[in-house]
Amino acid sequence: MLSWTLTFLVVALIAGLLGFTGIAGAAAGVAKILFFIFLVLLVVSAIAGAVRGRTPR
Repeated sequence: MLSWTLTFLVVALIAGLLGFTGIAGAAAGVAKILFFIFLVLLVVSAIAGAVRGRTPR
């Protein structure tokens, strides 16, 4: 999922440089949403690991 976030971020940057503001805004929005989903999953995973008593590797 992180790779999709980075892909949409790169698409947004390239589209922004070329002047496609609508496409850049949409790609940046998708990248932002995917980033926050990834962040929430990371936190949930860390909490689940702590509850189970495992230490991070």
